Amino acid sequence: MASARVTQTAIGLMSGTSMDGIDIALLKTDGEHIVERGPAMEVAYDAGFRRLLAQGLEDAKVITQRRERPGSLASLERELTLRHAAALGVFLKENSLGPSDIDIVGFHGQTVLHRPLQALTVQIGDGALLARESGIAVVYDMRANDMVHGGEGAPLVPVYHAALSKNLPDKALPVVFVNIGGISNLTYIGPDGEIIAFDSGPGNTLIDQWVEGNAGIPFDQGGAIASEGTVINTLADRYLDQPFFTAEKRQSLDRNDFRPPEPGEAGLHDGARTLAYVTAAAILKSARHLPQTPKQYVICGGGRLNRVIMEDLRQLAGEGGATVINADDAGLNGSSMEAEAWAYLAVRAMKGLPLTFPGTTGVKAPVSGGVIVRP
Repeated sequence: MASARVTQTAIGLMSGTSMDGIDIALLKTDGEHIVERGPAMEVAYDAGFRRLLAQGLEDAKVITQRRERPGSLASLERELTLRHAAALGVFLKENSLGPSDIDIVGFHGQTVLHRPLQALTVQIGDGALLARESGIAVVYDMRANDMVHGGEGAPLVPVYHAALSKNLPDKALPVVFVNIGGISNLTYIGPDGEIIAFDSGPGNTLIDQWVEGNAGIPFDQGGAIASEGTVINTLADRYLDQPFFTAEKRQSLDRNDFRPPEPGEAGLHDGARTLAYVTAAAILKSARHLPQTPKQYVICGGGRLNRVIMEDLRQLAGEGGATVINADDAGLNGSSMEAEAWAYLAVRAMKGLPLTFPGTTGVKAPVSGGVIVRP
């Protein structure tokens, strides 16, 4: 077998902009065509640690150099890494695996600052510490090299979406994968294999911030709160009329680029309903920048579990003749897809294969990236 087809066993660790926990997934892959999905697991953060992460976002606002760790960030980085190491240990034990069974771990860390216009992105997470604690080689800091070469450092998942698209049961091209995490992003795969990707707008973050501030709960489970509300059109238009959606140059987003409504602008239910609609409408509005109208949208991430968002997506996409499916219904895992992607990217980084492309991050030419550390 040619070396390019030799598979590696990789684990991806993802803590996304929703800051709700760690997603873990195992993948056997050659970093190109072969993708054999394995077990996955989620480890939720407790409320106290979520508060520490929120404080970390505030402390990160003064960063001007990506290695700076002001305020709580140094201790938070260590705690975050040790939590990932503990979660990885549990995952290995539950799946009767040992460190010697794993070739590489892709470690995303936690994004605390993302300012693409300043070529500045910061993901806290100590890869060397994780490698020592786990006894496994680790690839981390996979966004930085893209920015060095003129990219925006996000999104990185599209190359994995392209690999998955080859095995969709109903290959209706062009297809768009949509990840609704804290920020929503989309990946377009054209009939000729062309890949275009960009952040499409606010995802779950606005809804989470709204219900936590008004009801004291971390998220709107299943869209239950939104389902009892009504869309406030003037409020929705305020979000959807922002220049982000009409700018010809697509820009990657920080979770603070969109803010929740001010107190008194909406009641709990109407606010949640309006923000769910904004999440869906933002995806379709951003999709207007694609070269062709998609025939199908495959939805992954936590937002696919909000039935109000999904209903709005189906209605809005249906007006353009497109279908919307939950990734789980396509035989994929909508919860672990980003963690799987980080495993896939780790193998690509090991081989020096590109992680990002001009059509995904705006980088000048396809580039690899990541820092590899060993125990």
